Amino acid sequence: MPGANHAVTSPTAMAVTAKDFRRIALSFPESEERAHMEHPDFRVRNKIFATLGYPDDGWGMVKLSPKDQMQFVEGESKAFEPVKGAWGRQGATIVRLNAVNKGTLRRALTAAWTNRAPRRLVQQFGSTAD
Repeated sequence: MPGANHAVTSPTAMAVTAKDFRRIALSFPESEERAHMEHPDFRVRNKIFATLGYPDDGWGMVKLSPKDQMQFVEGESKAFEPVKGAWGRQGATIVRLNAVNKGTLRRALTAAWTNRAPRRLVQQFGSTAD
């Protein structure tokens, strides 16, 4: 969740696949897969919170807050980096799938979904996730 320490992982943990990314992204309430600029994207109530295959196969993107982005990039610099330009300054962060583990990816996707989902849906998710 925003403001939490997101990025602490074991260096021996297994990397994730595109299938793992997709499964985790679709596990959030009201998440759906569509396509944007020829890449699969994941949305909550029509707002994109993640994409897969950007900038190419083996990568994903999560739309974090700038604060969350800083925490993930500082904690997992081999797995996360800001997208270049204005999108990156606004929190768009690319994820190297072969350098991230499932737990860290789940935390990043949770933060991205939380940032894009309506507040009531986030509150409902928080109460059911406990």
